Amino acid sequence: MSTTSKTGREHTPGKSGGAAADAAAQDQADRDRDRDQDLGAAGSQLSTAPKEELPNLPALGVIGWARWFWRQLTSMRVALLLLLLLSLAAIPGSLIPQTGVDETRVADFREQHEFLAPVYDKVGLFNVYSSVWFSAIYILLFVSLIGCIVPRTWQFVGQLRGRPPGAPKRLTRLPAYTTWRTGADPGQVRGAALALLRKRRFRAHLAGDAVAAEKGYLREVGNLAFHLALIVMLVAFAWGQLFKSEGNKLIVEGNGFANTLSQYDDFKSGNLFDVADLEPFSFDVKSFTGTYERSGPNKGTPRTYETELVYSEGAYGEERTTTVKVNEPLRIGDSKVYLVSHGYAPVVTVRDGDGKVVFKDAVPLLPLDSNVTSSGVVKVLDGYRNAEGEKEQLGFNAFFVPTFGGSQSGTMLSQFPALDYPVLALSAYHGDLKADSGIPQSVYQMDRTKMKEFKDSDGELFKKMLTPGETMTLPDGAGTVTFENDIREWAGFQMVQEPGGGWALGGALVAIAGLAGSLFIQRRRVWVRAVEGPDGVTVVEMAGLGRSESATVPEELGDLAGILYDRAPGAQEPSADSPDSPDAPDSPDTPDPQAVPAEGAEKP
Repeated sequence: MSTTSKTGREHTPGKSGGAAADAAAQDQADRDRDRDQDLGAAGSQLSTAPKEELPNLPALGVIGWARWFWRQLTSMRVALLLLLLLSLAAIPGSLIPQTGVDETRVADFREQHEFLAPVYDKVGLFNVYSSVWFSAIYILLFVSLIGCIVPRTWQFVGQLRGRPPGAPKRLTRLPAYTTWRTGADPGQVRGAALALLRKRRFRAHLAGDAVAAEKGYLREVGNLAFHLALIVMLVAFAWGQLFKSEGNKLIVEGNGFANTLSQYDDFKSGNLFDVADLEPFSFDVKSFTGTYERSGPNKGTPRTYETELVYSEGAYGEERTTTVKVNEPLRIGDSKVYLVSHGYAPVVTVRDGDGKVVFKDAVPLLPLDSNVTSSGVVKVLDGYRNAEGEKEQLGFNAFFVPTFGGSQSGTMLSQFPALDYPVLALSAYHGDLKADSGIPQSVYQMDRTKMKEFKDSDGELFKKMLTPGETMTLPDGAGTVTFENDIREWAGFQMVQEPGGGWALGGALVAIAGLAGSLFIQRRRVWVRAVEGPDGVTVVEMAGLGRSESATVPEELGDLAGILYDRAPGAQEPSADSPDSPDAPDSPDTPDPQAVPAEGAEKP
């Protein structure tokens, strides 16, 4: 098999070095121009990217400028720029407290930053995802992607319906090229080449004296799939934000929850959310299980952190038992029930001076540290009368430690999160808790503006530390408070309903697959020409062209040429004494089915 070889440029004696270099450069430019013209349709439509045309600025009118602006908006670089801007615009939403997420933090920020807060209000940084500028970027990106993908899709469909273009006149100008002479008939060579290329999953057909084949359409499929997936993700995220809901509920062991608005401790939703869209379900908390590392550097770290639920879907659904763990939520329709927090709820019994029980319940206390040092309030709102028979309300500030460090520690700080040595410290008040004022109150805090302290014998605030089973007797026969042996645990749940999550996940997976296809699959074309030479021997030419410079095309062409060479072996070159070939070599050409790059291309 003989390979193409280009002769060196002629050097005209007498020319200076600079003139010779200019002539060589001009010669190379002429050859490049001839190459581009000679390729013609062979290198066309290897991509669905639209051709960019410079606007005729003096002739542009309103319609011309609108068309130019639309082309810029729907170009790939503008879409990538808008995607980058959207990512940058989302950064303030994670650094600055948002009104729709935590209004308390927003209020604290306003108090601490009197100058920045009004500026953030005007710019919309407290509500980034609903601001005008964020929505503008979002909508422009959406329009850009649609305007980019629609024409490319139609163009790609047209390419699939058509056939690979015919071979150019001079295959030697292509990046990868090889040739040899064979005694096989040209038609047989073309038939063998057609069968081989189709077996290698090329789209191939006969075009005149050559076989034209193309492969790698999945590159454009991946490119279009990536853009379609981005659109699906944008729609899914927008749908999820508009129709989402999110609420929290603290539930003590043995208690339950029904998914209605009045059951939530706090609740947030999207702008288009309707309460009727809440998934109908309910569940009871049967038990909470928490175990912790007992020694080592990770002492106190949770090992088991789960709760057992009995739940039912709908109003009359069948009850089922499940276990909810951290990052393993209960899924019901579009809703997910996450386990997000845990604490203790000591059972406290309050009696009046006559020994009548006026309060007995598990009081959930909020953790203050990783060892579950907890604080809260015990409120007795109804049924209590003081020693004079007057109605009053009682309030107790409560501190609880599951593992007390002992009196020598001097502080109410837990040493371990498990119930090894539980202690409850109470300080007592009486009066009016202002629970009937109509102003919502926190169940974990006490308004002491109309409350009076119970005094001990020294005139100080009456307080006492209790272990399970102990009772505190209030001064002046006001009653007693008992810390029962029953210490329950509570679990904090977050109920999230965000439609479109499945579409967003599917879009992300398709986008990754499409991007991988567009990066790693190369679209390329191969031509095989077989014609009868002047001496009656068939001349076979093979050439390949890819969308970009790559070693894949020469390697693949060399592999195909080797297989085809076996089916159409090389013919012996004419001897030197042949009248038809006076300049033929003295020995036959040695077959070498290896594609080599043509002029200007690197060797594979």
